[in-house]
Parts: sequence; structure tokens; C-alpha cells
Amino acid sequence: MNEQTVEQTIETATFSRVADLLTELVGDVELLGIEITRETTFHEDLQLESIDLVTFAGILMEHFGPGVNLAEFLAEKELDEVIGLRVGDIADYVEAAENTTAGER
Repeated sequence: MNEQTVEQTIETATFSRVADLLTELVGDVELLGIEITRETTFHEDLQLESIDLVTFAGILMEHFGPGVNLAEFLAEKELDEVIGLRVGDIADYVEAAENTTAGER
């Protein structure tokens, strides 16, 4: 496997885990008629509110550890950026945070 293929595999695994954890939060997405993709939005597609993002932040931190602090990530965003937040944005953040945490070890 070349380096690019390994990175894509890791990114796909991170996205899949984030999507699985999100499914635990929202319940059966098939009942909602939604497929969770990188482009799925929290507000528009999943109808999640800010309190749901706080809950999801706790779920992510519990699963990935304290290096993945979604609340801190969101605090740096403008309101319209939070409203337009996509699942892929969170997966990318988790991947970057994990890489930063791994580099500190």
C-alpha cells in the first residue's frame, strides 16, 4: 500500500466510526430516510440542535479521548459555520486531533 492509500483508509475508518457514533445519538437514520455521508449536515439533514452537538461532543471525547474536544473546535467557529457543519467536517477534525495527540506522545 502506498502512503496515499493508507491515509485514505485511515480517513475512511475515522469517518465510519464518527458516523456510527452519530447513529447512536440520532437513532435509526433509515427511519429518518437519511444516509449519513461526508456531506450530511447536522442542522439541515439530521435536524440536530446545539444541545445535540454538546451531547455528541461528549460521545466523541468518551470514544476518542480528551484530545478530541468538539466543544473547543465549535467555539472557534462562527454561528453560520456551526449551522452548516457537515459530518465530514467532524471526521476531518477527529482525524487531525488524533494525529496531533499521537504526535505529542
